[in-house]
Amino acid sequence: MSYYLGRNNVKANLSPFYPHHFFPFPKNHIPCETNRVPLVVRPSPIHSVGVYTSTRIRKGARVIEYVGPRLTPEEADRLYDGAPRTYLYGLEDGKTIIDGIGLGAYLNHSCDPNCEVDEIKGRVWILALRDIAPGEELLWDYNLYDDEDPAPCHCGSPKCRGTMYSREWMAKLRRREARRKKKLEPIQTSQRTTLSSEPALSEGSEPQGADAA
Repeated sequence: MSYYLGRNNVKANLSPFYPHHFFPFPKNHIPCETNRVPLVVRPSPIHSVGVYTSTRIRKGARVIEYVGPRLTPEEADRLYDGAPRTYLYGLEDGKTIIDGIGLGAYLNHSCDPNCEVDEIKGRVWILALRDIAPGEELLWDYNLYDDEDPAPCHCGSPKCRGTMYSREWMAKLRRREARRKKKLEPIQTSQRTTLSSEPALSEGSEPQGADAA
């Protein structure tokens, strides 16, 4: 199963993900990438390379558009089954995945981000959560979902939750695990009862059917 990127303020699963306002692009349409501020790519202490701003960005400003081919969830899973890393973003319609390309896909994750993602008329924009100084790395919370493989976070923030999965998705996994354990309880109790009801062998005795010496 492929990882999907989510949004900070929405449920982290592909079905009940969001309010619905999807603008119908043709299938696999790739809009032109739009940069609103000068950006550069260089090595990042968080992971590999990251995107940095060379100028001040005001809170609320559109930084860059997240663009790429548009796929169905089934197409995304088929293309990236077993892939160690993907750049997939699930739209609010629950039916469309953007296979990210360009600078927008290079932004790293942080549990204490300075950017957020929003959909505006079917286009996905990365916006500044606060004023960002020149030279800062641009970061947003990936809120991964729809998988169970480890996705550790290395953002180094005091607010780091240790994973790139969303809180909602982690809560869902915990509930799923609790239900699994609850189903196992009657089986485990039955096994303990069976073992406790078996007669204990006294010292020097032999089980029935053993050959006499």
